[in-house]
Amino acid sequence: MATRDASHAGSWYDDDEKELSSQLDGFLSRVPDQLDDHGLPVPGARVIIAPHAGYSYSGPCAAWAYKALDLRAAKRVFILGPSHTYYLRGCALTTFSKYATPFGDLVVDRNTVNELRETGKFTDIPARRDVDEHSLEMHVPFLWKRLQQTFGDDSTKYPPIVPILVGDGSAEEENAFGKLLSSYLKDPTTAWIVSSDFCHWGSRFSYRPHFSDGAIRDMDAPRSKGVRHEVLNVTPPDWSKLGISSGEPEIHDVIKVLDQLAMDAVESGEHSEFYKVVQDSHNTVCGRHPIGVIMAALEAVDGKGKFKFVQYQRSNLVKKSFDFSVSYASAYAVV
Repeated sequence: MATRDASHAGSWYDDDEKELSSQLDGFLSRVPDQLDDHGLPVPGARVIIAPHAGYSYSGPCAAWAYKALDLRAAKRVFILGPSHTYYLRGCALTTFSKYATPFGDLVVDRNTVNELRETGKFTDIPARRDVDEHSLEMHVPFLWKRLQQTFGDDSTKYPPIVPILVGDGSAEEENAFGKLLSSYLKDPTTAWIVSSDFCHWGSRFSYRPHFSDGAIRDMDAPRSKGVRHEVLNVTPPDWSKLGISSGEPEIHDVIKVLDQLAMDAVESGEHSEFYKVVQDSHNTVCGRHPIGVIMAALEAVDGKGKFKFVQYQRSNLVKKSFDFSVSYASAYAVV
């Protein structure tokens, strides 16, 4: 069985082992040693949401999730990410036996992958698409670093990974995959990494919400709808309570409000609420389907485990219509 190359090493993150190790150590060292009255890692926090952009952009934010992640009992790590390289309906499994990093290779849990494949519910990720995809790869070096901190330098002691791409799907389809995966979520020796950035704002993403005439409107709303700037199904906040006394928020203020709606919905623990918020706001949360699946799985496990967001950042504070930004958020759930 083949090894998936670290195709984004040398561009999205450093391909030099020592430089990469130092960078990741730096990101993690800048996260406090205690969160929510817990020392880190948070005991039992075996599910995280973390971003997947280039490390210079999202690495500092991702470190908050990874430092909270409790891997001490882990014997298997699922990684759920969205597909950026081809249209996917449902979920797909890797065909590789290992994922390479500048540190070494992480082994794929072929037994679990085969179990899932035998359900008939999953397709295979085309090998070329797997190599091109960044949503899974960007988590593997971070995971290696945390496994090294947890289990030491002997990588033969590291738990195997289960990489899954989660594509488009209805709320019902997300629920179905969540229920299917919930049996693995119940296992206390299984950890989960959910890969997602949050709002992608800019013409390149065909999404530019702003506040105008008392409503949040998208400058890139489809012309076919008859209204150039579609009004999103979102109630604007009282801007004065957010410290914006003029009532004229900057675009980055609007982005933060839309992301906060999504994060609040995730923290509610209700999959249906998160699905509705994303539908109403059209927020370009690229990992909305992986998040939806893990939320459905958490609900299926007797509703145990709700996410807690611990960090939120943006690549740029947008003020002009020609600008762009991507939002990053980190969260953990104790199960």
